[in-house]
Amino acid sequence: MMFALICIPTITEASIGSWCVANPKIPDQVVQAAAVWVCQQSGVDCGRIQRGQNCFLPNTIKDHASVVFNTYYQIYKHKGGSCDFKGAAEITDTDPSKQPYQNPVVFLSI
Repeated sequence: MMFALICIPTITEASIGSWCVANPKIPDQVVQAAAVWVCQQSGVDCGRIQRGQNCFLPNTIKDHASVVFNTYYQIYKHKGGSCDFKGAAEITDTDPSKQPYQNPVVFLSI
């Protein structure tokens, strides 16, 4: 008797998700102001981007803002929340954790 093993790749939800990241074309001060708004007004826990926490590195305004924007987006996208923040953010279908400059713990798609 002969058996054949056939591997069929599966697509997980995380590999086909969407993420909200800082818009690279927008000046840092605009992105930072939007991230501060999210932290102060939306109820998103921004403690993860503080020194010593798992999302502190890389320590740039846009990387920190991307963590904040994506956290907001993942929580609120099914409740009518958007990813724009007056142009400071944008949607990507490329998992940012797969980018060599990103912290892999940062981005999850829910």
